[in-house]
Amino acid sequence: MKMPLELRVNGEEVTDFIEPRTSLADFLRDRLRLTGTHLGCEMGVCGACLVLLDGKPVHGCLVLAMQAAGSEVETIESLSESGAIADLQAAFHERNALQCGYCTSGMLMTAHTLLSETPQPDREAIRVALSGNYCRCTGYEAIVDAIATTAARRAGEVAT
Repeated sequence: MKMPLELRVNGEEVTDFIEPRTSLADFLRDRLRLTGTHLGCEMGVCGACLVLLDGKPVHGCLVLAMQAAGSEVETIESLSESGAIADLQAAFHERNALQCGYCTSGMLMTAHTLLSETPQPDREAIRVALSGNYCRCTGYEAIVDAIATTAARRAGEVAT
């Protein structure tokens, strides 16, 4: 039995009828075709499905779409298209912080949230923030470098 769902996704009003057990990640990917939200573990461990729900990071695989009713959801597509993370994307490229790319959208969402809350995090704070994201390819050092580079540039410092 499908139920009505109304929410805002990336600034747009969305109305749909869905199965109550549909996860937010599945809804975004399957119904709205926002495929930047990846499904990795589907247990909230890997961070590939990270989205912002009313401004707070959540694992989309652990949140039912119905729990997001009346809320605002932001995906990597919104942040990328608005230019909000253009400097992060550039730093990830420069620092070779992406390899297969599967975890990258979750990493960027995490980095964006961290830098919004803590504009000048030290490397340890960056590592702690990334602890909810799993990457099998990079070893994380390049990702930490990219986030530190972005923080330094935003502060007007010369990144090394």
